[in-house]
Order: sequence, then C-alpha cells, then structure tokens
Amino acid sequence: MKSIRRGNLITLIQGDNHVIREEGVVLATILGSCVSACLFDPLARIGGMNHFLLPDPGPGAIDPMSAKGYGVHAMELLINAMMQAGASRSRLRAHLYGGANMIERLGRIGSANAEFARGFLATEGIELVHEDLEGQQARRVQFIPTEGKARCSRIAIKPDTVEQPLPSALPTSGDVDLF
Repeated sequence: MKSIRRGNLITLIQGDNHVIREEGVVLATILGSCVSACLFDPLARIGGMNHFLLPDPGPGAIDPMSAKGYGVHAMELLINAMMQAGASRSRLRAHLYGGANMIERLGRIGSANAEFARGFLATEGIELVHEDLEGQQARRVQFIPTEGKARCSRIAIKPDTVEQPLPSALPTSGDVDLF
C-alpha cells in the first residue's frame, strides 16, 4: 500500500487501495482516465477506495505483480479487504469516479475503465449508488468511508498544458540567459 496519510486525509495513488473504519478519515485521489471505486458497508461503517489504470491485463500477461494496476485485480483486493475488516458483501454499496478520455491519441481508455467498473459491480451484485464517469476532465475525489459520502470535483486543465510537443531540434546558436 502506497497511500500517503497526513492527519485525517489518506491520499491514494495509481494502483493503490485502502480500507478503513476510522471515523473522520477521508480517502482522496486524483483521476484522469483511471477509475476509483469507493465501496462502503453502511451498517458496519467500513469503507474503502481503489485507483486502477486499466480494466484487465489482456491476453498473454503472466506477471502477477504487474496486475495491481488493473481493475479486475483492484476490485477483488478492495472487496476482500473490506470483508476482512468486517464488512458484509451483501451490504456493499459503491460510488464510481473517473474514466475521462483526456488525450485523444490514447483512444477511449477512460471509457473502457468506466465500462469495466460498471460491469464488474453488476456482475457481483454490488449496488451502484452514484457515478461520475467519462467525459474529458480530470477529477478530484474525496470519500468519507464510514459514512459512504463522497465529493467529486472536476479539474480544469488547459489543453496546452496537457501535452506539449518537444522542439524538433535544439538551437545551435544565439544568446542564452542563465538565471
């Protein structure tokens, strides 16, 4: 687990998941094409969040250590950790966030992540109570696991700051100012 804790805020990074039942704690992450599932058991007051990059490793993938950034693995880890902490699988509820298609040359990776997450919850019989998926904007998500409450805000990114091409050649002459 690579989560970073500062006081009552726990920040998740890509490929991470975290389950907690401590009152007043907020789980947070920032998402582009990635998706986070926020699961909670309202009776046991246990919740958790994951942050995955792609739906599944695809055919031919054999390295189990590389699987942690994939949705199929991230969802199973989160559900199992929730049940180990005392949650009941039959009471699990979910919020889904992310899945933006921010960079055109990367195709519909965000949409594929969103479709996977919705399908996974439906297959597993986990109620989806809220989603904010797809589109073209990054998101900042904060989740209070013991209450099952989340806040999601869109992050405005200027198109010229997302992807800037490198110069084709460095200047070979001229003045250089050092500061």
